[in-house]
Amino acid sequence: MPPHSPRPADTLDDDDYPAYTMGRAADMLGTTAAFLRALGENRLITPLRSDGGHRRYSRYQLRIAARARELVDRGTKIEDACRIVILEDQLEEAQRINAEYRRAAESGNPQAAASR
Repeated sequence: MPPHSPRPADTLDDDDYPAYTMGRAADMLGTTAAFLRALGENRLITPLRSDGGHRRYSRYQLRIAARARELVDRGTKIEDACRIVILEDQLEEAQRINAEYRRAAESGNPQAAASR
């Protein structure tokens, strides 16, 4: 194994490791490869590529795709579902940052959060 490659044991718990082929990802989500390609076209997820050029998906990407599928299954157009999921993700990140600032301010060290 080349020195820059992660060891297999290191990748088991890595949500960002692109472990799943397109076919496997589609099976796990109960959807099609075309649906996954559409998510990529709408810039919701960007799968990494294997050395052979095949799309590979991480667990994190599959969670995002599953949320988009929930919305599409309820009648939301795929383009709109992708936008909703992106906005939900941005909101979650903003809330996380606000919570960090709040904790830092409550601890009397607002500079700790400001340095982020």
